[in-house]
Amino acid sequence: MLVQLALGAVYAWSVFNKPLQAEFGWSKAEVVLPFEVAIGTIFIGSLVGGRIQDRRGPRPVALGGGILYAVGTMLASLVSSSDQLWLLLLTYGVLGGIGLGAAYITPIAMLSKWFPDRRGLITGIAVAGFGFGAVITAPVAKALLNGTDHKTSVFLPLGIAYLVAVLLGASFFRDPPAGYQVPGFTPAVGGRAVAGTRVYTFGEALRTRQWYLLTLILTLNVTCGIALISQAADAAQAVAGVGAATAAGLVGVLGLFNGGGRVAWAWLSDRIGRMTAFIGMLALQGVCFLILPHASAFWLFAVLAALVYLAYGGGFGTMPATAADYFGTPNAGAIYGAMIVAWSIGGVVGPLLTSLLYEASGKSYTLPFTVIGILAFVALVLPPITRLPTTPGKPRPHFQTPGP
Repeated sequence: MLVQLALGAVYAWSVFNKPLQAEFGWSKAEVVLPFEVAIGTIFIGSLVGGRIQDRRGPRPVALGGGILYAVGTMLASLVSSSDQLWLLLLTYGVLGGIGLGAAYITPIAMLSKWFPDRRGLITGIAVAGFGFGAVITAPVAKALLNGTDHKTSVFLPLGIAYLVAVLLGASFFRDPPAGYQVPGFTPAVGGRAVAGTRVYTFGEALRTRQWYLLTLILTLNVTCGIALISQAADAAQAVAGVGAATAAGLVGVLGLFNGGGRVAWAWLSDRIGRMTAFIGMLALQGVCFLILPHASAFWLFAVLAALVYLAYGGGFGTMPATAADYFGTPNAGAIYGAMIVAWSIGGVVGPLLTSLLYEASGKSYTLPFTVIGILAFVALVLPPITRLPTTPGKPRPHFQTPGP
């Protein structure tokens, strides 16, 4: 949780938009580039870091990735003129994004090995920290920005804080000992999620259609949710007619639902099944997006937006456990790490599609939100056809329950 809180600060980027525009004269499109680059490079860190973790353990990967993320943030404070946008992209975007991806995947893969009996819940808790990170960082960054004329200087104290948090948290990371098993635990049957009985290597997993179906489900869930996240404040003002201060406050509150959804849906998936949970997330987003552009009452807009944030966060909470169920935990770092490409694709496609449709429709949210809602409903065809893989893999090891 401590490590993920530091990493989740990336979602607070919106507080930097207007201050950086005012200081350097960058356009709206230019000022969001560092955030887009960071999200776009996350999968590089998660893929490489996941493969290293499966061989070397979680601690060196989490420490290395966290340090790279923090150092990238600190180096961003060197930006001092409008022609140095490239430096911000390189430091905060590339270095920070790759480091973030490596550190992000580590606790997810590690904890699924420690808690096979509560795999959905524990990974949900782990990534909930990421969702809550912006809730803590946004007001701190806002206060720091208000206290200086050189806006990029705030990246230095923020980077130092991230470094301290990552070093403290990641220093305790370790995999379970050989032969570890939760006493008395056997895979559940019935309505609950059931893990497969085979262990897949990274290469074997990529040769199954299930890996691509799961990645596509996550991509579409991210695309829908982040389409609203990228426009939440502006949409609240345009649709519900509230002021900028109220819209900003709503965005902060919605961050709580992003974090809470990661725990709630992951916990629920342990009981109703992973694919049933994804059907619920996608259907919920579909309904909400179709109603959102007509929600002129602020309370209704806020409720619908909160439900979208819950479902968006739920995808990140549930998919790590799903991947572990389908392909086993020994290579979970690399297998789920590669799936994070869904985050990078959805993180670019969702905001881009929404903004293009917004401009094309005469600056109205009716068309973009309706299209996103339809996309969510179309995605409902995927979970029912995504069953456990049947291609050969190594049998999962069975250990005797350790004695007292």
